[in-house]
Amino acid sequence: MNLIGQEFPQIAAIATTPAATKLLQPICQTLGATLWMPESCQQAINSTVNAEIYTDSLKNHLANIWQNYSAIVFCLASGAVVRLISPLLQDKYHDPAVVVVDEAGKFVISLCSGHQGGADKMTNVLARLLNATPIITGASHNLGLPGIDILGKPFGWRRGKGDWNRVSGIVARGEAVQVIQEVGSRLWQEHLPQNHPFDFGFPEIGDRSSPTPKARIWISFTQRQFAPDSDLPKVQWHPRVLWIGVGCERGTSKKLIATGIQQVFQANHLAEGAIAGIVTIDIKADEIGLVEFCQEQNLPLLTFPAELLSCVEVPTPSNVVAQEVGTPSVAEAAAILGAKEGRRKKEEGRRKKEEGRRKKWIETQAPTNYKYCVEGGILNPKEEDNFNSELKENTDNLSSNFQGINEGNLLVRKQIFRLEGEPGAATIAVALAQKEYTGRTGKLLLIGTGPGKLEQMTPAAQTAISYADVVIGYSLYIDLIQPLLNPGQIVEKLPITQEKERAERAIELANFGLNVAVVSSGDCGIYGMAGLVLEQLRATGWDGKIPMVEVFPGVSALQSAAARVGAPLMHDFCAISLSDLLTPWEVIEKRLNAVAMADFVVALYNPKSQKRTEQLVKAVNIFLEYRKPETPVAIVRSVYRENEEITLTSLDKLLEFSIDMLTVILIGNESTGIYNNWMITPRGYSTINN
Repeated sequence: MNLIGQEFPQIAAIATTPAATKLLQPICQTLGATLWMPESCQQAINSTVNAEIYTDSLKNHLANIWQNYSAIVFCLASGAVVRLISPLLQDKYHDPAVVVVDEAGKFVISLCSGHQGGADKMTNVLARLLNATPIITGASHNLGLPGIDILGKPFGWRRGKGDWNRVSGIVARGEAVQVIQEVGSRLWQEHLPQNHPFDFGFPEIGDRSSPTPKARIWISFTQRQFAPDSDLPKVQWHPRVLWIGVGCERGTSKKLIATGIQQVFQANHLAEGAIAGIVTIDIKADEIGLVEFCQEQNLPLLTFPAELLSCVEVPTPSNVVAQEVGTPSVAEAAAILGAKEGRRKKEEGRRKKEEGRRKKWIETQAPTNYKYCVEGGILNPKEEDNFNSELKENTDNLSSNFQGINEGNLLVRKQIFRLEGEPGAATIAVALAQKEYTGRTGKLLLIGTGPGKLEQMTPAAQTAISYADVVIGYSLYIDLIQPLLNPGQIVEKLPITQEKERAERAIELANFGLNVAVVSSGDCGIYGMAGLVLEQLRATGWDGKIPMVEVFPGVSALQSAAARVGAPLMHDFCAISLSDLLTPWEVIEKRLNAVAMADFVVALYNPKSQKRTEQLVKAVNIFLEYRKPETPVAIVRSVYRENEEITLTSLDKLLEFSIDMLTVILIGNESTGIYNNWMITPRGYSTINN
């Protein structure tokens, strides 16, 4: 799984010298990027890299490829890059991410489109791959704040109208910004730095306890009309919480459906950016107008059978509709079910893919994105305080369709539309979901962080942590990887005894559509979180695909301990945990007897805790039954960390030393020895006849 390749589907790397070509080659291999270079650099290229030659001037070549790539990495002087790209720049919402790497590979600079284009994220990733220093000059990044213009991106929110530059500048200066969030995930609020500038309250008139806001952020499903003469800059984000129920005659055109939806939203001051998807009766799954509209707008099309729709209580049922399709309501019932039953319906649709015509239509014509991460419920629009005239004006303009409707979460009752010159008719209703539809397939990144020092982590693991929307783990492990974390990431620390809760939380957020890194020390598949997460997925009936899973190995504790004392694992070895929290002691004792008798080199994990002290004593006694008292033993605590402690001793003296849960014990076999403070287990090469 090329994580960055999914974020940036087309990446170009530009080299102008043989040294730059060599530096960029491994980056291109890892990211799946195309390496562009002049003919003079051909000799430095590796055949495994996707390389292309440019023959025109670099300035002209960039003009030709500028629109083809979502990110461009230059190994060139930053001043030269500025002069090359300046004629091509449009704005931060359209320009590709531009990143500059110096030829020595010491620095990676986010030069252009840091937030919207993702250059800041790309810079962090490349810095990890090159072991370089990332240079990110954005003010919000240096304050530890998420970029206002990418705030809702992980949750699938759509950016609305507003003065984005002014509001971003006010945030960067640390001035007060009022946030009015009516819908959508509040996870971003829960993981801000302490001295953030956001005020989430609704101040009353005359309330002087809150600072006067210098800007305002609306997070809502309504379309705000900002006063053009207001001195208070504002922006709006639209979480995708509105499900549109559509009933239509056979042959209804895409134009009619689009026009009807547009008119409903305008009349009710709803934001089209807040649309989660379209819902209808299953016999309309192949309705060409609906299919074309969803494909054009990149919206999911969700369908329900008449039997289910008929069970929904609606304000305006129709006997005529019931006689025609078997349910008294299509638009209203579908909208309500779409908002309340989206996730369940998605699973049902997956199980029934093999069924006849519907399966064929889904596989050949339907929009590809069928992830419906919504949960239903009643959520009436919040009564807004009249703390300024703009807010009052927006409230007064809300349609009467919002008032007095108690049928589930229906916001707009059905309305019938016809359009002169267009065939058919459409009935449209709108319902509100409690949870937004992200439009994303979540990923679980199961990561082994190694012994604790960043340089002991694999570049792939470091990249995955920088890439993730969410990082979950035991607080100690999170603290050890703190330099890899980025502003705006959701970081959740859970106690050491809450492994199952960590796994469940990670799966929940991945099912929501987020990229979740679950970190374990050492290797995540050796007494780590990988197995538990996969077990929990299996228990939920996981299909092996959604959410996506990738395991990133790390240097295990036994490998790290062995490296610090020499080469004790050169022959057959095994690992046993002495914790009987998850494994009965009788089973552990049986395994200890077996490996002691079989003369394995043994790594003991979790040897002793404050409450669990007798297990190590019993283990030592078992080994003394089969091995000599002078058998070499290594006691390694907090390996590769600041308070690392290493002790070489013998089996009969093992219990004389301080041992805890951060300790790994290595017990040698009959041929293991200690030479000049190095523990060595011979492999046996000296016995081979030359």
